[in-house]
Amino acid sequence: MKHWGLSEVGVNTIRRAHAVQPIAAVQSEYSLWWRRPEEELIPALEELGIGFIPFSPLGKGYLTGSFNAKTMFDQGDLRNILPRFTPEALEANQVLVDLLKEKADKIQATPAQIALAWLLAQKPWIVPIPGTRKSSRLKENMGTANVELTNEDVQSINDAASKITLMGSRYTEELERRTGL
Repeated sequence: MKHWGLSEVGVNTIRRAHAVQPIAAVQSEYSLWWRRPEEELIPALEELGIGFIPFSPLGKGYLTGSFNAKTMFDQGDLRNILPRFTPEALEANQVLVDLLKEKADKIQATPAQIALAWLLAQKPWIVPIPGTRKSSRLKENMGTANVELTNEDVQSINDAASKITLMGSRYTEELERRTGL
């Protein structure tokens, strides 16, 4: 095996696996809405020289600013059962989307592009994978390559985001228990 990776694993598992066969990349959720990987995961990946592939870099669409607390998701949409997507949590967390919109307006970008550019500015070995079903969103996401955040931009986003207390856990207790997430 020349290259391989892991998804949604803890640092201890990464270290054990990497000792047997070097890991090329680890995939896990990471965005301005879910920054827990900064605590242990990202430092360990940097130490070991492992790439990071954040999934859900747009917070399952929330960071695009395309929906709000009044949005009704289709039946069967996972967001219907996730604590982060209750109307109360979406309303409370709107301040983060507003931050992205404000920065986007200043540099003629979209909130999604700012969220992706912020991720790309974190480390050169972090490569987010935004999912989409719409070609317009794919084009918008690709447009992030033309968005350059200065160090001051990144710092101002970090400073503002650090003052925001987000509401709603990532998964339901049942999902966390069943999957170990």
